[in-house]
Formats: sequence, C-alpha cells, structure tokens
Amino acid sequence: MAIIGTHMLLYTADAESLRATLRDAFGFNAVDAGGGWLIFALPPAELGVHPAEGPAEKTGGHHQISFMCDDIGKTMAQLRAKGVQFEGEPEQEDWGSRVLMSLPGGVKVMLYQPRHALAITPAKPKAARRGAARPPRRAPAKRHKSRRK
Repeated sequence: MAIIGTHMLLYTADAESLRATLRDAFGFNAVDAGGGWLIFALPPAELGVHPAEGPAEKTGGHHQISFMCDDIGKTMAQLRAKGVQFEGEPEQEDWGSRVLMSLPGGVKVMLYQPRHALAITPAKPKAARRGAARPPRRAPAKRHKSRRK
C-alpha cells in the first residue's frame, strides 16, 4: 500500500468565486478535471490529531483546513490586497499566530504562522521557484456524472 497524497474538499454555495480566489489570490495551480471542476495543487501538508470528548458523530466533531505561512502580517497584507477578508487580527497561541479567513460562500479557513516543529519542509515562495523545471502534467481526469450537482 502506498498513500500518494491528500485530497481535501471545501463545500460552498459559491464554488466559482471560491475557485477564483484559490487561483487568483492564493496563486494555487490547478488542473481541470473536466467541465470546469478545478483541482488545486497545494503546498506540502501535515496532519494533526486533536482529542475530542467522545465519538465525533456524537460531539459534533469537525475537520479543519489551515494554511500555514512564514509571516502572518505580510501574508495577510498580500491576501487583503487581492480581496481576501479576515475575521479580526491575529491572535497569539502557544503554537503560533492565527487568524480566520472568510472565503467566498461562507468558507472559513485558518491562516497561521506556526511556532511548533514542522513535520514538513515548507514550500518555497513562487518567486524563489521561478525558472525551475516543472514536472509534466497528467492528462485531465474524468469526473463521474453522479458526483455533480
């Protein structure tokens, strides 16, 4: 068995605007899986497991997506300039600085600058990657009609 990656889903009533924000404000590259269904390449990821009181289905357990950054102030300024909205200013925690972003369709995603050890090697900013050879892209995947709504 080999886990080859992680695939995350964001559900929103405004999918087109959220896709545009991920593409234009965050600069994530994407492939079209067919019919305009974009799948975005993300920076390296890590997974944390937090305790909950009882089984998730009984406690209203949830999952959370957070984007890590190396300078929360600069990252917020860059994203604000591209139209991303934030709920307040960064709050300091033992593990880092965090703020909640409000993305199109009511999607909430945390932005944080970690102070803890990382399980990954952070991605280099796009400017540092310019000129680097890109791996060839796979042919677009076909989407099952039963998944569309």
